[in-house]
Amino acid sequence: MTVSFAEAHDRLRALASGGPTAVLSEAFAAAEEELALVGGPVRDAFLGLDVKDLDFTTSADPDTILRIVRPISDAQWDVGRQFGTIACRIEGWVVEITTYRADVYDGQSRKPEVEFGTSLEDDLVRRDFTVNAMALRLPQLQLVDVGGGVEHLLEGVLETPREPEQSFRDDPLRMLRAARFTAQLGFVAAERVVDSMTELASEIERISAERVRDELSKLLLTRDPVPGIRLLTETGVLERVLPEVPALRLEADEHAHHKDVYEHSLTVLEQGIDLWASRNPDAGPDLVSRLAGLLHDIGKPATKRVDGRVVSFHNHDLVGARMAKKRMRTLRFDNDTIAAVSRLIELHLRFFGYSDAAWTDAAVRRYVRDAGEQLERLHVLTRSDVTTRNRRKAQMLDFAYDDLERRIEELSEQEELDAMRPDLDGTEIMTILDIQPSRAVGEAYKMLLEARMDHGPLGKERATELLRQWWEERG
Repeated sequence: MTVSFAEAHDRLRALASGGPTAVLSEAFAAAEEELALVGGPVRDAFLGLDVKDLDFTTSADPDTILRIVRPISDAQWDVGRQFGTIACRIEGWVVEITTYRADVYDGQSRKPEVEFGTSLEDDLVRRDFTVNAMALRLPQLQLVDVGGGVEHLLEGVLETPREPEQSFRDDPLRMLRAARFTAQLGFVAAERVVDSMTELASEIERISAERVRDELSKLLLTRDPVPGIRLLTETGVLERVLPEVPALRLEADEHAHHKDVYEHSLTVLEQGIDLWASRNPDAGPDLVSRLAGLLHDIGKPATKRVDGRVVSFHNHDLVGARMAKKRMRTLRFDNDTIAAVSRLIELHLRFFGYSDAAWTDAAVRRYVRDAGEQLERLHVLTRSDVTTRNRRKAQMLDFAYDDLERRIEELSEQEELDAMRPDLDGTEIMTILDIQPSRAVGEAYKMLLEARMDHGPLGKERATELLRQWWEERG
């Protein structure tokens, strides 16, 4: 929500009058170099948001920046000298200062040929969107707005300072950033921005998997990522980087009626975000949970079968888990995230049917064991996966899961389910059976764990009897 121009000016004046901004302003003025607060901090002042990062641009080259900031900062980092960026810490703030840029793009490579610019206005014009292309000259406190950023902020419109075709060809990642900012700011992309994204969707393939992954992650971690996902789907950009999601828009046939799996998945994502926040109020947004919510049904198109008026998706959980793992590897996600998301997708159907016939204690133990560290995320995903409009059915499933969580809590208190292990460890198994480390030790361990699942804690005496009996029968 935007504030008045006068209020934004007061917020910027307060920001410039103290802290690292004031220190830097004085130092660069003394060195006869231009300095301006740029981008996010200026934008957020108009949005009434707290400023969390301080970014500056300057006429000084990187060597000069370092010379100016060394006496006034307690640490400096050469985070990107070749790109003109120097970071330093002043009064507890880590700030970045970048030389004016006038990059040259050849339209083929993923990175521009870096060239330093000579004016603030030229530097702003090359930026991604008008709302990020505003600056506050220091110490003059003069607002510089080359593309109508203030007007676009007030209108809630995402626009580019130059023709969007040129902007997106220069750096196709800006198409993903457009989606993120529509979600993050609650803005609507201008018509010409949408048209250009549609026309240039294939250009995103020039961008490295790592940069795509990072931008998609930032989008998913916004307060409401769904508008951004819709924009990427409608323009064809998402089909180039995460095609499994647009593929969920299954075509309805004249005989079989079923949910729109794409819309269902977006609803699950939204419900999961709200549920995670309510269940974990002290935790921030959870990328694993959101990825699982968005991707949990991606196995459905490959497993769809139509028999008369009945549509089925047998094993879409297992197929989807494999598909998610493959796609996330392509996008260079880390192994822990890949394992967690694919495991959640694999398990997301496990609960359904519980309301028809309550599980045995053994089944509850297996549910907890199989979920492992992902249990809380599985709770969120399973509950969020209920999107039926049938209120009675929704309440029945909700009550059933309440009962399952209650039973998990009761068994956890009795049996320490979170640390589910057999009653004998590997060393004890080898001692009792008088054997050396071997495959047989692992088999014995697995057998005792299964017994623990089926019957609860056995105690060492009973477990030893069971182990000896198993060993004798094994021959």
